Amino acid sequence: METVYLAGGCLWGVQAFIKTLPGVEFTEAGRANGSTGTLEGKYDGYAECVKTGFDPSRVSVEELMVYLFEIIDPYSVNKQGEDAGEKYRTGVYSEKPEHLRAAQAFIDERSDASRIAVEVLPLENYVKSAEEHQDRLGKCPDDYCHVPKSLLSKYA
Repeated sequence: METVYLAGGCLWGVQAFIKTLPGVEFTEAGRANGSTGTLEGKYDGYAECVKTGFDPSRVSVEELMVYLFEIIDPYSVNKQGEDAGEKYRTGVYSEKPEHLRAAQAFIDERSDASRIAVEVLPLENYVKSAEEHQDRLGKCPDDYCHVPKSLLSKYA
């Protein structure tokens, strides 16, 4: 199993969607690439993200990118749906250079690559979100989510 961190705006809908994808073994709500290393206080540069464990024999990073692009506006900077701010930026983070190369190649091959606002960066740090944010839409299905409800069960 391998791990990649996917940011697509508010993590509630992103996690609900990603955990239904073929080849995804586990998900965990969290924050990536901030400056504090803790959940205390402000977000301090963090992006809300979903730690995604996947079986590379069943799904590739490129395929995960295709799925991610189904639920985000890839041109939007620091905003997805009604959620705005740096913590809602989109991105792909990993400790493995080959994951980053695959994600960047996916973007570079698109005809609109110059307009894409999705970060592709090494994972600097990760902090797991509080338990109340884990599988939030499963616990509170009526909470706001920028991901269309129809997509939350598309691959389940």
